[in-house]
Parts: sequence; structure tokens; C-alpha cells
Amino acid sequence: MIKLFVMGIGYRPLDSRAKDLLLNSEVILASKRLHEVFQRYDEYEAVRERIRVINKIDETISFIRSSLASSNHPSSIILLASGDPLFFGIGRKVLEEFGHDMVEILPDLSSIQPAFAGIKEPWDNAFLMSLHGGPDPEKRRRLPYELKDIPALLRKYDKIAVLTDRQNAPSAIAGELASALSSQQSAVRIFVCERLGYPDEKISSGTPEEIAGMSFGDPNVVILKRVTSLSSFPLVWDPAGPAASSQNDCGQAAMTDNIGFGLTEDKIAHSRGLITKDEVRAVSIHKLRLPRKGVFWDIGAGSGSVSIESAKLYPDLKIFAVEKDNEQIQNLRENRIKFGTLNIKIIDGLAPDVLTDLPVPDRVFIGGSRGRIRAIIDLIAMTQTSIIVINSATVETLNIAVATLRENDFVIDVSQVSVSRMKKLGDGNSFSALNPVFIITGKKTRPFEATVLSEGF
Repeated sequence: MIKLFVMGIGYRPLDSRAKDLLLNSEVILASKRLHEVFQRYDEYEAVRERIRVINKIDETISFIRSSLASSNHPSSIILLASGDPLFFGIGRKVLEEFGHDMVEILPDLSSIQPAFAGIKEPWDNAFLMSLHGGPDPEKRRRLPYELKDIPALLRKYDKIAVLTDRQNAPSAIAGELASALSSQQSAVRIFVCERLGYPDEKISSGTPEEIAGMSFGDPNVVILKRVTSLSSFPLVWDPAGPAASSQNDCGQAAMTDNIGFGLTEDKIAHSRGLITKDEVRAVSIHKLRLPRKGVFWDIGAGSGSVSIESAKLYPDLKIFAVEKDNEQIQNLRENRIKFGTLNIKIIDGLAPDVLTDLPVPDRVFIGGSRGRIRAIIDLIAMTQTSIIVINSATVETLNIAVATLRENDFVIDVSQVSVSRMKKLGDGNSFSALNPVFIITGKKTRPFEATVLSEGF
């Protein structure tokens, strides 16, 4: 059987086994950058005629596949990788494509290790993440976290190491932090470790404001260290839970609790009481009859309470939380990070305009429409959606929603949820009523041949 060796380079000389494999290999694959790195190795001259430079991952995979199919295929192929191939690297892709029996990984150091050594900081309590979306702008991979998630992540972790790319560069990361932290620039120290392993490697440090105005050589690693409390960036949730900074989950946020259903308003970051109340949320999610897998649109998501609760219930459900208000989007990002609900994708924009770029939904919840309820329903009616649930606080929205659903062949059911909560009144207790909410449910009466809008996740 042909063997595929994924060999990390960049930081240390090759050990005896790696050197032997390399010298006896028939084919060596490398990107342009790694070819330049490999030229500094003692073994380069002996194997230079066997090196094939392919700069795109898809083309590399295709070359390996064609080699396997050839009657005159090589007995082994060396694929040069950067650092540790299994740390946000090509190793994962190669294992998925060719299987564990054919592939062997020979790691070098990860860039994270010399980066933390360079700033003389332990990294066993750091949160490790990648913002490296790939070199091809049209094929950038979707990452668990985005640039805008970093301020909220810094509230949860004392130290964060970030693998960057040219789009998510150190100056962009620093600019995002400078904007979020405003007057508390000194609360965070940024270290930029550029061109590690190269003769001209360099480490710089500064405040977000300082780093935002600088440029750096590629490749580079960013380390963020929180040095004081970020009180100007408040969160609603209780910070008395497990200390997240003592955990290293390599890009996967830990859950703060094991509750499957029943989050309370005080645990969810929100603004000025703008949140679907617990009792209303429970009824709305019940009416949605969510599938375990599929696509769910949460339109006018606000702080994301319905999305978060649904995502915790069904981790395999792909949820698109559509919201336009910047403050609410920040709450959404914080809640997504806090509860580790990475199956939520935040869509910044107004419905129905941004909906045409999303995959067709199985279920839709509308918590806010900004006066566009008719146009939103009309668009949803053109998809395969079988159930729409709409929350309305006004009779006017109720009437428009019901009429539009009927026009689009939905069967209608409406409930009014009125909730009163007990509160202290002198030495006794009384009940205080919350605003009643109409919960409108529309069910499709006939199947519809949906138009696929996008692949989504």
C-alpha cells in the first residue's frame, strides 16, 4: 500500500526517521512558502529534483488521488506541512480524505510553542484559536469564531493565541479590540510573533491602539493577554462559574452548565429587558417542533435567547440568527461564546434582504420584523419551510401576519400568552403582569419544491 507522510517543518532539524523517509521518497509536495522554508534544510539539495510545488490544497489533494490511481504510482509521498499538521493544519484534511491507515503524521513544533516561549509565558492555560481562513478568498473555510468574537472571548479567557492570515491580521485584531475596549486600552497586552523560524523573526508588543497602527510580516501569531478587568465591556451572565481560563479546549468553548432546556433571562446577555421572556420562549420553541437536524432561521434574533436555547437542545441543527442592531449582535456573540453553541451563525442585516443568501429553512421563528412582516412571510412561503412561529406584541402585526400566512396557504393557529410573576408587596406577595404576547403558528398545507439559496455552514 502507498504511504502518505505529512511532515511538519519550520522550527527544528529533521529527526533521523524523518530524514530517512525524505531521502528515500519518490515525490515531495510543498506549497510555495514551505518550499522556501525547506530550502534552508540540509536535506534540500539531495531531494530538490523530486519536489513538486503546488500552492492550493484542492490541487494537492487531486494530485495525490491521481497518483494513487496511476498504475505506476510511487510507494510513498511526502507532503510538507507547517509546524504541527494536526494543529489547525492540513493534517485533518488529509486524514479525512485518505484515512488513518494510509496517512502518517510527523509533527514539528506548532508555531504556538515558540511564540509563547518567545514571550516567556506558559501556554497550558491559553485558549487556542485560528482565524486562518485559507489563501483562496472564494474558498475560505468557515471558522468556529470570527474576528468580532475576540472581545467577548477575552472576557472568558485570560490568554488567547490566534493563528492569523492576511485578512485577519494583527492590526485588524487590535483594531477590533481598540474599538470594543475604548478607554481601557491598557487592560490587554498584544504580542505579535512574526516570521517565527525564519532568520528575521521578531516579537513586538503593545496596546490594541498601538498595534492597530502597525504592519507585520507573514506568517505571524498573535497572543492576547488580559492584564486587568474589562469592566467597560460588561456581561450579563454570572462570572462565578468554573474558571474558563484554566481550561484549554483548543477552539471549542466549554459549556457553563449542563442544562438542556430552561435557560433563564438573567443568564443570557441582553439589553434593557429586550429578550423573549422565559415563559414565552418555552411556548414558542414548543410550537416550532424543531427537528434534530436541518436548518432553522431566527429572524429578529435580538440577544439570541431562542437561538441559544434551540442550539443547546439540538447541536446538529444549523441555526441562522438574523439581527441588525449592533448592540444586540454583540449580545448574540457573547451568548454564543458563553454557551458554546457553535451551530449558530450570526447574520448581520435586515430581513428579508439577507435571507436570499441563506440555505432554505425547515423552521422559521420571527421575533422581530421592523415592519417587514409581509415581505418576510412571502419570501419564506417560497421555501420548503413547514412551520413558521411569529411572536407579536401588537394587534396590527398579528392581523398582517395572519392575513399573509393565509394568502400563502398556511394553516393558522394563534395563542395569547399572558404571564404574571410574583413579587414582594410589603410583608406579602403580589403578582405583576408582563405584556401579553401573541404566538402565531403557520403550518404548510402542501409540499413545495424549494429553491436552494446557499450552502450555509
